[in-house]
Amino acid sequence: MPSTKPGRELIHNYLESQNIKVVDLAKMYGITKQDAFDYISGRKVTPAANRFIISVIRDFKIT
Repeated sequence: MPSTKPGRELIHNYLESQNIKVVDLAKMYGITKQDAFDYISGRKVTPAANRFIISVIRDFKIT
């Protein structure tokens, strides 16, 4: 499986530029805030984390 680092960086930059908090993103996707932080930071590298990263990129049309 390829690294999610580029996608995680895109998400981090997008959230910062749009003033969106990770906590709010976690609520939107129905996951815990700790999981959202861990997924975006790369601390958790699991299939669920990969699906979350891909979903956020697709849903927000992050390029």
